[in-house]
Amino acid sequence: MAELKTKMNDTDPMEFLLQVENDKRREDSIKLLQIMKNLTKEQPKMWGPSIIGFGKMEYKNTSGTHDWMMTGFSPRKQNLTIYIMDGFTMYEQLLSKLGKHKLGKSCLYINKLEDIDIDILEELISKSIEYIKSKKPISY
Repeated sequence: MAELKTKMNDTDPMEFLLQVENDKRREDSIKLLQIMKNLTKEQPKMWGPSIIGFGKMEYKNTSGTHDWMMTGFSPRKQNLTIYIMDGFTMYEQLLSKLGKHKLGKSCLYINKLEDIDIDILEELISKSIEYIKSKKPISY
């Protein structure tokens, strides 16, 4: 079985965020950390060098079953990347109300929190976590 390169580690998420060079991205990331902490009731953990994750789940892919975060985000240079691990097919209605964003398979890309409706984002994250907790493991 292939081993994942991105693993949970002991790096302090707040220390990581304080190193984000872009002032607005750093400020939005600190807000997002608090939002996810409140929604998940989990402490943030670093996954690899640049992802802040919350909670833990199992997922299966072609290389086996792995531990992964239930949700999380990364303050990338181009955007804020928010991880919605069960994808977006169930959330089209919410996404239509979210505001300016782009999507990947399980990545929601936004430029800044002001571009989106925070209440809709919170609902999206909450519904995703609820779904993930009801399924073991998530398959990709």
